[in-house]
Amino acid sequence: MTFTDPRTRGIRRRVTTACLAASLTLGLVAVGSGAAVAAPPTSAPGAPAAPGKPGPAPTLPVVEGPVMNYVVNATKANPGATKQVERAVAAAGGSVIAAYAELGVVVAQSSNTNFAASVRGDKAVTSAGATRTAAVAETDPTFGVGTTTPGPGKPVKPGKPGGPGHPGKPKAATSPEQRLEEATTVVADPLEAQQWDLTAIGADRAHQVTDGSRDVLVAVLDSGIEGDHPDLQPNIDVAASASCLTGTPDASYDAWQPTTSDHGTHVAGTIAAARNGVGIVGVAPGVTMSAVKVVSDDGFIYPEAAICGFMQAAATGADITNNSYYVDPWQFWCGSDVDQAAVLTAVDRAVQFTQKKGIVNVAAAGNSSIDLANKTVDTASPNDTTPVSRPIDSRCLDIPTELDGVVTVSSTTSAGAKSSFSNYGDGVVDVAAPGSAILSTVTGGGYGTKSGTSMASPHVAGVLALLKSTHPRLKGAALTGLLEQQATDTPCPSATTTCTGTPADNGWFGEGIVDALAAVTK
Repeated sequence: MTFTDPRTRGIRRRVTTACLAASLTLGLVAVGSGAAVAAPPTSAPGAPAAPGKPGPAPTLPVVEGPVMNYVVNATKANPGATKQVERAVAAAGGSVIAAYAELGVVVAQSSNTNFAASVRGDKAVTSAGATRTAAVAETDPTFGVGTTTPGPGKPVKPGKPGGPGHPGKPKAATSPEQRLEEATTVVADPLEAQQWDLTAIGADRAHQVTDGSRDVLVAVLDSGIEGDHPDLQPNIDVAASASCLTGTPDASYDAWQPTTSDHGTHVAGTIAAARNGVGIVGVAPGVTMSAVKVVSDDGFIYPEAAICGFMQAAATGADITNNSYYVDPWQFWCGSDVDQAAVLTAVDRAVQFTQKKGIVNVAAAGNSSIDLANKTVDTASPNDTTPVSRPIDSRCLDIPTELDGVVTVSSTTSAGAKSSFSNYGDGVVDVAAPGSAILSTVTGGGYGTKSGTSMASPHVAGVLALLKSTHPRLKGAALTGLLEQQATDTPCPSATTTCTGTPADNGWFGEGIVDALAAVTK
């Protein structure tokens, strides 16, 4: 099967996508981790890989090498096909970290350098690929946590038990995107009056009508939420919260607490900081949130954690997810690479599964000031080893934000202009929201300002939560459609050449800046 470009001109990413297939005919460059990186393509860098015919059971020898994680995708999303894939994993010398029969996706671990090639030869497997380019360290929460289905082959050596994560050296801030959102300006005595962003989207007036319903749940896929923060504790659904760093949900309280980053705590405050006479208020201060930790202590959001996060949101009845990140280690995942194609398929299957359940997934557009509709080069990936410069095009996707059906959010300033750092793109950006100098909650029970599309996205999640509170029977695409319909049209500035489109729908602001007041009154 192939992965259809979800952004056909004139249609805002609302087409049906098929799953990416991996091509085994690519030129590959071996890297020290035991993974493979596609040699720079000479043409059509994002072209979907050609499907290969199912082969016989794996016969390649098991050759010990670095421990790596993989996604292995079944030809069909059902229990039988997924079990067959689990057996193929064991036969290839791997162990199963997680198996999702609903998706036909298995997350596996192996120290066999022939693992991916072996499982690709099984008739139950449509694609398989490494989830990262760096080897899995013994301190990684996924190391050694897999189980092995009985079968031939040598499983990965047992390792240290997985846990909520081990403090480590944070990911190097090699890109403007990473440096931007790591910076926090602390505010000692915050007041609601300092929240210019709420006024900009009409949330202050919306609160005169409603703060939102306790029946609405927003899953915050991020670095965890400080559970005892006085402005957040009242609105956190502890039972729905979990860490996904081991590849499967760990619902223990300590597991989903922030460790090395206050990013998720800041995002959560924008969505639903409580109205309690303390600090600030969120866009939807009456709704509930779950903390779904997908960011490792080293600052990575690997595919296995992201997939687990979406499935945790679906399992706990979330109405909305906020995704202020891109899946590491590739800023853009290209279907022309055998490993990246498999990961694209697996993550997309998880996203589409949640959307079929009626969940609205909201995601940040990114902070590299890139035209996502006209990409040409990626110099920031892979960020877990050594970045390389490679040609890309619009078929190489920033995930999850560019997956079909996901609400992509650009950032605006207090003046209503596009933030200088914000990515954009005609037919890619769905809506815009405030993202520059946003005051919100931070760890240690405090408050601070951050800038980034990561700060814009939770405003949209909050408006959607108000919309869901007002229209409880609406879900999924119906909620998204109403959000876009109610957004305030914002035309391109007359002096710019990078903003294209109409006043009602353009590359900088999409359908417009979201309107919280309209969400509760129309």
